[in-house]
Amino acid sequence: MFDKVYGYVKKWVTELCHILELIAAIFVFIAVVIALIALIPHVGELWENRSTAGAMLEFLEQVFLVVIGVEFLKMLCRPTADNVLETIIFLVARHMIVVTTTTPLDDLISTISIVLLCFVRRYLKEHRMKDKMREEDWRRLEESDESGTAE
Repeated sequence: MFDKVYGYVKKWVTELCHILELIAAIFVFIAVVIALIALIPHVGELWENRSTAGAMLEFLEQVFLVVIGVEFLKMLCRPTADNVLETIIFLVARHMIVVTTTTPLDDLISTISIVLLCFVRRYLKEHRMKDKMREEDWRRLEESDESGTAE
């Protein structure tokens, strides 16, 4: 009896969490659209102040906020390792580019972080491809066994 109730409660809480994630994703989507629309005046400001470095940094800060919002939305909708790593890469890159009070050590650590995250992402991608190839090999082997022919 307890197992049945526990299973039901666990399933209900899981469904509730999915609904809450969806609601959060909708709010993030609305915020990203608003931030994207808010970029339009910044393009004009960038054009007017194109000779100053500060204008470009302000524009990049706004663009990175939109990009990070999009990546976060992707992460909410499809929480894969790739989406999480992309979000973290953009967060570190934003910190490296937009924050002007960083030390050379901060920049070095940020650069190393991005390189390591890219290596992890590549490793995971290669690992998934190897797993997929193994699955296809097993499937072909099973199909050949069922048909009675060997390769």
